Amino acid sequence: QVQLVESGGGLVQAGGSLNLSCQASASIRNANVMAWYRQAAGKQRELVGTISIGPPYYVDSVRGRFTITRDNAKNTISLQMTSLKPEDTAVYYCNGRFLPWQNYWGQGTQVTVSS
Repeated sequence: QVQLVESGGGLVQAGGSLNLSCQASASIRNANVMAWYRQAAGKQRELVGTISIGPPYYVDSVRGRFTITRDNAKNTISLQMTSLKPEDTAVYYCNGRFLPWQNYWGQGTQVTVSS
């Protein structure tokens, strides 16, 4: 069993910045991919970006504004968000698939961007 715990959510004004962190209870070297997702109220959960071997991937709506990094020694991944927009308001979830290839989700952290 792997636990993922997100932190860093909160309220921020449009144009501001916020950093999220995901702490894993297992080595993220044993995850073939880790990702950030988000789900706005009344909407489908959507991918924000992924990080694996090689450079991170981002969806078009956040590319250039969000950055995913990882710290293998600390078993964490981070989501650095800049130039935030009201449409970024959502619950943000950490996701990872770990050996023996079970898929795990964090509980989520709320990000609210005000106008």
